[in-house]
Amino acid sequence: MTIVYEKSKGLTDVPFHYCPGCTHGVIHKLVAESLVELGVLDDAIGVAPVGCSVLAYKYFNCDMQEAAHGRAPAVATGIKRALPDKVVFTYQGDGDLASIGTAEVVHAAHRGEKITTIFVNNAIYGMTGGQMAPTTLVGQKTTTSPFGRDEAHCGKPIRISEMIATIDGAKFVERVTVDTPANIRKAKKAIKRAFECQLKGQGFALVEVLSSCPTNWGLTPLKALEWLRDNMIPYYPLGNFKDFGEGK
Repeated sequence: MTIVYEKSKGLTDVPFHYCPGCTHGVIHKLVAESLVELGVLDDAIGVAPVGCSVLAYKYFNCDMQEAAHGRAPAVATGIKRALPDKVVFTYQGDGDLASIGTAEVVHAAHRGEKITTIFVNNAIYGMTGGQMAPTTLVGQKTTTSPFGRDEAHCGKPIRISEMIATIDGAKFVERVTVDTPANIRKAKKAIKRAFECQLKGQGFALVEVLSSCPTNWGLTPLKALEWLRDNMIPYYPLGNFKDFGEGK
């Protein structure tokens, strides 16, 4: 029998715990494939934070380190400085990176730390029950904003990619999504490029991935992807915000 597809060697055989329709699994696959294709899986060290991806250390077939809530960039900084020949990455959600961990990611970028951050933005706190996040859209209903996010009270959602792209130490910043096969291919290209930025010693790299959360959005997996396209992408436009230039 001809094998036309097999799971990436960058992933373990442990079944994912993610909810049906959640796109964390797709993003995990893209990260794992990138590490394998770049030939750095055995030299990779991932940092898993607190949030839906808290168990990421079970899924990636490389060395993993757990970090306190929001502190993954700080932990990754220490690992990369102690082991500069390793490929170090963080895998963080919006509640982790864009709220309690904002200072860590901003200052890691300012210092130009040679790490790669995969930032999964589903506009809500997933693991803890669907509360409003810094990335929750205006008018979006959550358990802590049952009437919808009020701009006058809470301000507008934070656009992390645009903010990080203004920092000199950040050398690669791109926002992608995984709602269609075409966009999955673009996301893979961006993630691989972010790791290449580290391998070339350029500086900090971040890929923001717009993701769905069917469970906390109260939608079917299909409707969740439609909601993402209709609501998230207009506010969080896809595209490259910064590239280190070589081989672009």
